Amino acid sequence: MMARPRALGILLVATAALIAVAFLLPRIPQPAAYHNFAHHRAWLGIPNFLDVVSNLPFAIAGLVGLAFLARRDSAARFHDSRERWPYAVVFAGLLLTAFGSAYYHRAPDNARLVWDRLPMAVTFMALVAAVVTERISVRAGLWLLPVLVGIGVWSVFAWYASELRGAGDLRTYAFIQAYGVVVLPLVLVLFPLPYTRTLDLLGAVGWYALAKLLETFDHAVYSLGQVIGGHALKHIAAALAGWWIVQMVRKREIMGAGGE
Repeated sequence: MMARPRALGILLVATAALIAVAFLLPRIPQPAAYHNFAHHRAWLGIPNFLDVVSNLPFAIAGLVGLAFLARRDSAARFHDSRERWPYAVVFAGLLLTAFGSAYYHRAPDNARLVWDRLPMAVTFMALVAAVVTERISVRAGLWLLPVLVGIGVWSVFAWYASELRGAGDLRTYAFIQAYGVVVLPLVLVLFPLPYTRTLDLLGAVGWYALAKLLETFDHAVYSLGQVIGGHALKHIAAALAGWWIVQMVRKREIMGAGGE
C-alpha cells in the first residue's frame, strides 16, 4: 500500500480532474425522448406498471440496511460507531429512491423526475462519505457527509433550473454519478483495508454499470419479447448494487486500522 500523503494526492488530483472535465464539457441536454420509456402497460390501476413496481427492491434494500444499523450489535461491524452515520444516509436514500422513482414513473415528466433523482444523488454522495469515513478519516468523512449530500441535492436542482430556463444541462448531475463510480474503486486501491468483504463495493459498481446499460437499451430489451423493458430491469440491477452494500456492512469483519 502506498504512502498516505501520496494516496491523498492522487485522490485529490482525480477529483480535480473530474471537476475540470465536468466544466469543460459542452452543455449536456436531456434527450427530448427521455420520458418515452418502452413499457407503458397499466395493471391493477397502476400506469407503467413494471417501471413503477420494479422500484420495490430499493425499498427492501434500504429497510434491511436501516434495520441492521438500528440494532445495538451493529456497532461490532465498525471500528468507530460513528462510521454508521453515512451508511444510514445511504440506506435512507435507497428507501426514498423507491418512492421517488415510483412517483416519477407513474406519470413521467421533468417535475416528477426531480423526486426520482434527488434520493439517488443523496445515496451516491453519502456512499462516498462512508468510504472516506472508514478508509481515510472518520472526522473528514463526517465533515464531508453534509457537504457531499448538499452538492448532490444542488446538482439535481441545478439541472431542473436549467430545464426551466429552456437550456437543460445534465453536467452537474452526471458528474456526481461519475465521481462515485471513479472514486470508490480508487479509494479501495489506494488506502488500507479496514474490513473484509471490501470487494463487495466493486460488485456494487458492477451492478450499477449494468443498470446504466439496461437504461440505455430500454427499448432494445423490450423488443426481445415485449414483456419487460430495460428500464424496469435497470431498477432491479441498481437495487442489487444497493443490496451488495447492505450485505457488505452486515457480514464484514474488522481486519485492520480504521479511519482517524
